[in-house]
Amino acid sequence: MAAIEGVNWAAVPGHPRWYEPARAAGGLRALATAANLVQAAEAGSLLAGGGIVHGHSAAVFPAAAVAAPLLLDIAQQGHPAARDTALGLLDEALSSYPHAGYTRVTTPYGPAVPICCAIAHHLRARTVLLTGLGKRGKALLADAAEHWRFEIRECVADGDDTAAFGDLAGCFPAGVQTAELHRAGELTVPAGVALEYPPAEGSSEACLRVMGRQPGELPPGATLFPSECGTRVH
Repeated sequence: MAAIEGVNWAAVPGHPRWYEPARAAGGLRALATAANLVQAAEAGSLLAGGGIVHGHSAAVFPAAAVAAPLLLDIAQQGHPAARDTALGLLDEALSSYPHAGYTRVTTPYGPAVPICCAIAHHLRARTVLLTGLGKRGKALLADAAEHWRFEIRECVADGDDTAAFGDLAGCFPAGVQTAELHRAGELTVPAGVALEYPPAEGSSEACLRVMGRQPGELPPGATLFPSECGTRVH
């Protein structure tokens, strides 16, 4: 509850017509204290009706990324009905598209991260919890894996391309992908990125080929995200 109250929900950006900060704060408080199915459903209605998503229009707000770790806490500690509601809201937030102008959030690993990627990061951080919740939790993790993130540690030139070594979170898809390059607060789009060497079991270390870029354009600490996530607009 202290974590919920510690957020200034009115300061979290969101479409002024659809986002209602009071629903975000009130819905999370109600869900955290829900003691039965009816209370959990009422709290879920607040959160899905303008708090973190707008269910009728299938839109997600930046508040969903802020609320994600709180919903995971509720899933771990709350009433079973609150847990199911929290998981359903996380699923809806991850799959919904944001409104134009409200598609990104500031995170410790980037100042303009797509909302879906930020939510996926929180889900991966609670892998043990979600795995223990059975099929629904595992399904959320599988969906989160599609929103991969690669943090560059070092690079080596390879002809016109660069071999980038670093840490991969999520599951990189087969074939050449387009990716956003986040470096020093700026966004660029590499010509293409492909998985050169996948992580070994139990490790996050991988190598990606970044096509048409030289090592100087890919400094340590730069991060790659799927371009598809950055173009999701309601």
